[in-house]
Amino acid sequence: MDKVFSADGTAIAYEQQGSGPAVVLVGGAFMARGDSAALGSLLAEHFTVFTYDRRGRGDSGDSPTYDVQREVEDLDAVIGRAGGEAMVFGMSSGAVLALEAVARGSAVSRLAVYEPPFITDDSRPPLPADYVAHLTDLVERKAYGDAAAYFMTAAVGMPAEVVAGMRQAPFWEGMEAAARTLPYDGQVMGDTMSGRPLPADRWQSVTVPVLVGSGDAGAPHMLDGARELAALADNFALHVFPGQEHNIAPEILSPVLTGFFAAGEQE
Repeated sequence: MDKVFSADGTAIAYEQQGSGPAVVLVGGAFMARGDSAALGSLLAEHFTVFTYDRRGRGDSGDSPTYDVQREVEDLDAVIGRAGGEAMVFGMSSGAVLALEAVARGSAVSRLAVYEPPFITDDSRPPLPADYVAHLTDLVERKAYGDAAAYFMTAAVGMPAEVVAGMRQAPFWEGMEAAARTLPYDGQVMGDTMSGRPLPADRWQSVTVPVLVGSGDAGAPHMLDGARELAALADNFALHVFPGQEHNIAPEILSPVLTGFFAAGEQE
């Protein structure tokens, strides 16, 4: 593990493995760099892979106030350490962060995303209008367990009784530890979980090749949102993974990412 400093001075922890063209992996809610280890190891057979802790998680630092631009700058710092340009894979809300980074000018030559958790139709209830505000209030009161539970019910859509059982499980402690960053993911998502179509112009400045992945065995709104994203521009292409859900198997995902990223080196 090493650290690089973001534009505001926040230390961002990262790990590097493999050799070849640089690929940076961006995790979603609750994810730290270790959660991408299996996928990173597979990709490291072909690329130099960077995994990192988003701010407020794992071994990375944080700042008193949050802004999505700070997270874009964190990714930029990792890309800088990778040589100044990289290909990027974003998972879940990390996919939306990666999209936002490219739209804001980050040095990304190719972008792959998997199941950005958009809610763009009536296939499931949208997030409450005060979702981020309520989540932020819980975090500010240090009610981390309640914040994690609220995320799982309101954002993920799990039944309350299932989440109540999860709170007794050994892994819940880790979820509580990461819960203070859940409002960050809420701000990254913006209004893309409102049940309304994606804004056609939000990512119009993204001109690099974009691979939009989704499974066909998970929540219907995930595939619906991926299809809508892929339809925004000719440089966006949809890839559906048969039988896969949101937690896609790394051995299924890695060959597709390898082919997509390798194609960029042949251009």
